[in-house]
Amino acid sequence: MDDIAARARNLGIQPEYEGVGGTLHRVPEATLERLISAFGPGAAMTPQRLEAPPGARCRLPGDRRCWGVAVQLYQLRSARNWGIGDFADLWDLAAILGAQGADFIGLNPLHAPFLAAPGRCSPFSPSNRRFLNPLYLAVDRIAGFDPAMMDQDAVDRLRRTDLVDYPGVARAKLHALRALWDRLGRPDASDQARARGGAELDRHALFEALSARMAAAGQGAGWTAWPAAWRDPGAAEVAAFARDHAAEIRFHRWLQDQTARQLARARDACAEAGMGIGLYLDLAVGEAADGSGSWGNPDVLADVRIGAPPDYFNEQGQDWALAPLSPAAMAASRAAPFGRLMAGVMEPAGAVRLDHAMGLWQLFLIPKGAGPQAGAYARYPLDDMLRALAQASQDSGALVVGEDLGNVPPGFRAVMAAAGILSYRILFFERDAKGGFLPPGDYPDLALACLSTHDLPTFRGWWGGQDIALRQRFGLIGAEAARDQAAARPAERGALIRALAGAGLWDGGEGADGDPPPDLVAAVHRFVARTPARLMAVRLEDLAGDDRPVNLPSTEGEYPNWRPRLARTAEEIAASGLFRAIVAGIAAERPRA
Repeated sequence: MDDIAARARNLGIQPEYEGVGGTLHRVPEATLERLISAFGPGAAMTPQRLEAPPGARCRLPGDRRCWGVAVQLYQLRSARNWGIGDFADLWDLAAILGAQGADFIGLNPLHAPFLAAPGRCSPFSPSNRRFLNPLYLAVDRIAGFDPAMMDQDAVDRLRRTDLVDYPGVARAKLHALRALWDRLGRPDASDQARARGGAELDRHALFEALSARMAAAGQGAGWTAWPAAWRDPGAAEVAAFARDHAAEIRFHRWLQDQTARQLARARDACAEAGMGIGLYLDLAVGEAADGSGSWGNPDVLADVRIGAPPDYFNEQGQDWALAPLSPAAMAASRAAPFGRLMAGVMEPAGAVRLDHAMGLWQLFLIPKGAGPQAGAYARYPLDDMLRALAQASQDSGALVVGEDLGNVPPGFRAVMAAAGILSYRILFFERDAKGGFLPPGDYPDLALACLSTHDLPTFRGWWGGQDIALRQRFGLIGAEAARDQAAARPAERGALIRALAGAGLWDGGEGADGDPPPDLVAAVHRFVARTPARLMAVRLEDLAGDDRPVNLPSTEGEYPNWRPRLARTAEEIAASGLFRAIVAGIAAERPRA
């Protein structure tokens, strides 16, 4: 074990780690051996220190405290969309929120999915983070569109659904988009788009064309399930396919160009609405191991998955089924692939959120064939990662927010602050040693503050304890843990109400079971808005009064993750008393200059 541990440390793989609560975990020898093998021969890692390199500093926000709304784009409902929120809905939403004083719209990751397997709908498990999701295209807003190109009955059905029907949306949109593309003369992406996307755009378009053919033949949309000859994009068979299907590849390049154009129009709509930041985009921590991002890409470890060790929310740990960038490849290249990725994501953005920001320093990696309990932390070349990130931020002018939740290494938040990365502070987690909620003044200023995030319940769901019941129902926690957490929830509600009373924001007593009253919901948001955090985000689901979570981590088919749609349109939500009360309280604390 000592020899294996030494070899692992030379690659930045940690033979032991401290879990949440201070418990020491020793990594199984088999895990170390598999990770060493996955990193490849000749891999090396200079010992890393948890420090920010001099001069590596991301762009910082101004002194004014501003606010925005976090939106799951697919959730948006409108009379004109095709059963999934699209970029035209986003343009309209920008006007609504900008008029209320919002300075940004935060979005779920917009990365490219598997168009040939639309049921794989998690925005955090994309095929490729460099490119975009064409299912968000407003097809009817592309020049040349004719309503005769759409299947009106199918679109009417999709509009009525409570959950996004991704396969149905993909069929309807791709059918119409192909008809439009044919009418336009089967164009390619623009020269500018092709120059910007380069060889990676060509490979992604080739992957999409081949993925569709393989999926239709029953061999799967992801490359790891394909026959061996097709797993290498440089193979002769793949080259022959590319020659024979040049038009299909052109279609997928054109889709990416159209998607980027509409996203740029959303950026412009935010500016026209007076938003100081605009689009706040989300970067997933990894990619699906069988997607276009890992196909023939030595910078990605396709046989290793990212996850998390056991914790309060999941006693079994988590396997996110995501392939990471190779730490060895990042060390050898001075993190150049990461820098290119960030430059592309930041181009249309005023701010970017790094999912699981600790990945700049280390990721919890699980080798193929093992479970989360057998995972290990592996270090990245922090200096190079931060320099690449800071350069992309300064070049684009985009702010950087780091999701620093979960098992945060001691000293990591100090590194984030030194590098100009805003911390991600969630009301539910900001507690003192006795479980009380921290007062607004105790939040840091270099931060984004919010009530909760996409992996957590809405405020209404938390208040009623639905999150606990769901975690027990789907086996994420046992009966005893569920009883303990449910028994503690009334005390948590009471602690929150006392914090609101201490801030002079609520005098309605201790509260009770049932739905929280609207003035309490408004007071909670005003409490967060009062913090010195430069940015504050409110979830659109909370503005709408929803109680369903959009995602229940560590579930797949059991819960309809990433599919719930809002019950009302953005215009209807904005006309509600709850929306007006929440926004008025936030605007009073954070007026737009």
